[in-house]
Amino acid sequence: MKLFRFGEIGKEKPGIETPDGKRLDCSAFGEDWSEDFLDSNGLERLSHWLSYKINSLPEVDRNARIGSPIKRPSKIICVGLNYSLHAKESGMAVPEVPILFMKATSSLCGPFDHIIIPRNSTKTDWEVELAVIIGKKATYVSKEDAMEYVAGYAVHNDVSERDFQLHHGGQWVKGKSADNFAPLGPYLVTKDEISNPHNLRLWLKLNGETMQDSNTSDLVFDVPTLVSYISQYMTLLPGDIISTGTPSGVGLGLKPPRYLKEGDIVELGVEGLGISKQVAVHAK
Repeated sequence: MKLFRFGEIGKEKPGIETPDGKRLDCSAFGEDWSEDFLDSNGLERLSHWLSYKINSLPEVDRNARIGSPIKRPSKIICVGLNYSLHAKESGMAVPEVPILFMKATSSLCGPFDHIIIPRNSTKTDWEVELAVIIGKKATYVSKEDAMEYVAGYAVHNDVSERDFQLHHGGQWVKGKSADNFAPLGPYLVTKDEISNPHNLRLWLKLNGETMQDSNTSDLVFDVPTLVSYISQYMTLLPGDIISTGTPSGVGLGLKPPRYLKEGDIVELGVEGLGISKQVAVHAK
């Protein structure tokens, strides 16, 4: 299934997209796509409900805003330097264990919302990533069992302010958590639709120019490894997002470096998961 959410910010409603591309309003199901939904076997219940309700559901206006496909999760966990060429362009060694950092959940936004360049920012950057959405509570999970805890996948732009991230002291979270720094979606695509998450093309264009073009086969640490590893240090809850890292081609790694400016258009996608698009604007 392809789950999405639509409507005004803070008033999003649940929907699904059918295989033939129709977007249907699932408000009658009575639940949002949230932690509680996933924690209560929601995907299976939704599938059963759709089996007899789908033909009576209203279509969603194609002009409706699309929000994050998951209502604000308990956490967004990101993996740094998880593509070897990205580590090289960043001037850092390929990690021996996953590098983890957090993004504030307040940075989450819709896939077509603006990227907001923060006040005093000079180095706002882009990062296309495969996001993994957790489907059930995971604590001390083995690598062999890890995929049982995955609900699905989404496109994520891990927007980053490099000066804040690298030169303001402390951890990377400062450069990762500004408002609208986590455009997610357009869909939560359930894992049954993605036969191999480790062979997906992912790409990003800036003003029509391809900046990133790679494949998840180049991940240093794969999805089961990440789910298992992270669960040794914290409990993963349904709806939690693991953003698995970005390939080479970010602005920081260009010579000379290149960063977002007002009016820039960022378009990105992951094979099978859809395409998102954002326009960069300055914070008011």
